[in-house]
Amino acid sequence: MQMSFLPKIDRKATQKRVEEALETARIYKQIGFVRREMKNTPAYEARYHGATNKTTDTAADCAVWNVDKEEEIRMLTERVERAVSRLSKKEREIIQLRYLEDESFDYVVAGEVGLSERTYTRMKARAFYKLAFMLKLEVLSEDPDPVPA
Repeated sequence: MQMSFLPKIDRKATQKRVEEALETARIYKQIGFVRREMKNTPAYEARYHGATNKTTDTAADCAVWNVDKEEEIRMLTERVERAVSRLSKKEREIIQLRYLEDESFDYVVAGEVGLSERTYTRMKARAFYKLAFMLKLEVLSEDPDPVPA
């Protein structure tokens, strides 16, 4: 039995997290950041209640969210681009065509890059595995492999 130093990951959960990061990066590159607008609806009825001593600043909350979220998405997009650039040429081409340019189907991308569907699926899985660890998006499996005696 061969020992591996790589941790066992939950493939489905990891794939979902990597796909979400790739989709966020694609949308940010295509349309930019869509800012939240402040919701200010006046109440025309008198409100009779005791003092709550709670103060809110919806304008500041909205502005802080816009700035923080845009920076978070911009940094994620940079990390995704840097990670994808470190993949092999074929893996990078697969990820670029399938997820970062126009969202396409696997069988179309497999034909464009000149790979059989089986080879394409293997290369895509290997690229996802690498991206998950580069972007720190891996989801570790709950039950580790038993260590042989």
